[in-house]
Amino acid sequence: MEYRRLGKTGLQISEMSFGSWITFGTQIGKELAQDLMVKAYDNGVNFFDNAEVYADGKSEILMGQVLKDVNWSRDSYLVSSKAFFGIKGLKDSRPTQMGNTRKHLTEACHQALERLQVDYLDLYYCHRPDKNTPMEETVWAMHNLIQQGKILYWGTSEWSAQEIMEAHMVAKQYNLIGPSMEQPQYNMIVRDKVEVEFSQIYKTVGLGTTIWSPLASGILTGKYNEGVPEGTRLNLSELGWLAKKTLQEEYFAKVRKLTGLAQDLGMSMPQLAIAWVLKNDNVSTAILGASKISQLDENLKAGEAKALLSHEVMTKIEDILNNAPLHPDF
Repeated sequence: MEYRRLGKTGLQISEMSFGSWITFGTQIGKELAQDLMVKAYDNGVNFFDNAEVYADGKSEILMGQVLKDVNWSRDSYLVSSKAFFGIKGLKDSRPTQMGNTRKHLTEACHQALERLQVDYLDLYYCHRPDKNTPMEETVWAMHNLIQQGKILYWGTSEWSAQEIMEAHMVAKQYNLIGPSMEQPQYNMIVRDKVEVEFSQIYKTVGLGTTIWSPLASGILTGKYNEGVPEGTRLNLSELGWLAKKTLQEEYFAKVRKLTGLAQDLGMSMPQLAIAWVLKNDNVSTAILGASKISQLDENLKAGEAKALLSHEVMTKIEDILNNAPLHPDF
């Protein structure tokens, strides 16, 4: 496993990490969740990603149970949470239980610490931008949580470059700690934000990126090349919004060609897709998701596969990707 700096911080993060979105608390239970996390950790993964909204808090509870049972040294791994959406399963949800207000970010942090059974969060994200909350309030809230020792680094997820820079301007104005990382979607289909929109931010504020969906929620595994089988990720209700935007023939046509290229290189399609993401120097880590040990085993080999992606191979990939229009976002 290789490790990369998270933006301009000194934090060393494994280039592949493990996330619990969709799987923990919905598809899999405690025993398999623990097996997957142990497999990842034993292979050098040191970052485990979560959020308040995943399975309405059950994902964090499950990960917390695993972290308690495995009893790894706390200084050997990173764990995250994200706040904005709140927990939709609450019986009596109120407006103070969502958004990027000082109230919600503080309460959500305390709740995440309790569910994850840890004393602090290594990374804490504003899961979406909040148009109703002044940027000053959000930056002050995150700064205060760092000062209190409840979080170590704060970041954003699916924010625009303009919004990220506004947060940095506020931080500079008041001498506060600004965001260290952004969690955007990035894969062979969704590229614009990471490759174009953020291009100047890497140079100016040193943005770290913790990439979600490097496999485009399974599209880039090749398993949907001939259709969408029952029981797979794209049939889950949580991904209904995503499926409508991705189940288009031009994407499958690309993946079929890429699958052939992967076979010629002696690797699987998932390994090719993840290795392609890791070839981008502005990627701090790619978050892997898995519901089977065999899937995680295969995907973790993408680090080795990366060495096979020569300039010539990367050019071939670009030729395939450019044969059909790229979707700007999911």
